[in-house]
Amino acid sequence: MADLVTVVKKTEEEWRAVLSPEQFRILRQKGTETPGTEEYDKFFEEGIFSCIGCKTPLYKSTTKFDAGCGWPAFFEGLPGAINRAPDPDGRRTEITCAVCDGHLGHVHKGEGYSTPTDERLCVNSVSINFNPAKPSSIT
Repeated sequence: MADLVTVVKKTEEEWRAVLSPEQFRILRQKGTETPGTEEYDKFFEEGIFSCIGCKTPLYKSTTKFDAGCGWPAFFEGLPGAINRAPDPDGRRTEITCAVCDGHLGHVHKGEGYSTPTDERLCVNSVSINFNPAKPSSIT
């Protein structure tokens, strides 16, 4: 997706001006929210989840599942919307928005969930926003 749209680049001060302190901590400083405390963990309405930093559509609600981990879990993102990179410690794989490079969470593979990808994209609720729309309207 980043090659189809302009990549969003802002200074730290510009990000602080448009994000709440908690959003800034998670998206820009790669923080993690406390599990089970935010709004999208047990949220299963039909629509699209977008990046809170740049509004890029990231996930269809049809790819969200209850992993019981305390964070929203998806088995895949929209094509080209999410980048993956190994954490510096090499133990996990970070997922970020392909447009603004905002930290979303981590992807875990091979945990035995009955999803088409056998992946759990574990996402901080603070990093996403829900848009009630038909998932079929986003390709």
